[in-house]
Amino acid sequence: MPMDDGATLHSATGAALRLYNREPETRPRAVVQINHGLAEHAARYGRFADHLARHGIASVAHDHRGHGHTRAPDAPAGLFATGGDGVAKVIADVLSVHDHIAQRWPGVPVIIFGHSMGGLIALNTLFSASHRVAGAAIWNANFSAGLLGRVGQGLLAWERFRLGSDVPSRIVPKLTFQAWAKQVPNARTAFDWLSRDPAKVDAYVADPLCGFDASVSMWQNVFAMIFAGADDTNLARIRRDLPINIVGGEKDPATDGGKATEQLAGRLRAMEFSGVQSKVYAETRHESLNEVNRDEVMADFVAWVDGIDEFQSPT
Repeated sequence: MPMDDGATLHSATGAALRLYNREPETRPRAVVQINHGLAEHAARYGRFADHLARHGIASVAHDHRGHGHTRAPDAPAGLFATGGDGVAKVIADVLSVHDHIAQRWPGVPVIIFGHSMGGLIALNTLFSASHRVAGAAIWNANFSAGLLGRVGQGLLAWERFRLGSDVPSRIVPKLTFQAWAKQVPNARTAFDWLSRDPAKVDAYVADPLCGFDASVSMWQNVFAMIFAGADDTNLARIRRDLPINIVGGEKDPATDGGKATEQLAGRLRAMEFSGVQSKVYAETRHESLNEVNRDEVMADFVAWVDGIDEFQSPT
């Protein structure tokens, strides 16, 4: 079910963030801060939020700049920001939500969660704020763009020169969403790569706030976060004892069948991060929380949270 209890939080960046909260009947034992993916919105995480609440865990999610019902004077639909500081403002928004959580539930451990683009945002946030969270979940995010990613950046620079930064990219969707769609045999829609559940795919297709074409500048920001996460010097800024949960799908074309998620886990383990847990779910496509095995996925997440309850949220 959708998260339909939207409120507004005014971020330090000047954005009016659409905010969604779920909480259990008693004081929560943890709070999960949810970061959604590209071309979707936070209200789609209602089922996950309800599951967490049933297990004593609160959740807070917000629509990122250029998405959903969030509004900012410098961030129309499809853009993080009209200037060159989109990534910094997205992360500042995340930290404003974190401050809101700390005020609402003082002393309760916070776990930052991100799916896909949200995983990029969550990891990039950790570079400066890992001391503020008790755990991190980086799901279905690809930090292994490599040479193809550099080609994408070059094409975006060309598009920006020819068309401007605030118009939809004409080229990158062909290398991403459209290319991923072609990897699903006998697909009914252009978005079957998201899930094996036809009802969930149809809901995405019918949602006017989903599936839009991101701007050239937003794609540039996305690639900037990918390559920031590909740099071990940035990973070295994260505290080594942070519990980290990494999830991928075996049939997710956006992460090369989950290989990119395992590569991230391997890099962290090689750098002696002590709390890395990773799993690639068999037959699972991109949206783990909307897949046919979502109950298993959500149960595993709660089990992981149960294992880090002893950690106290830093002050």
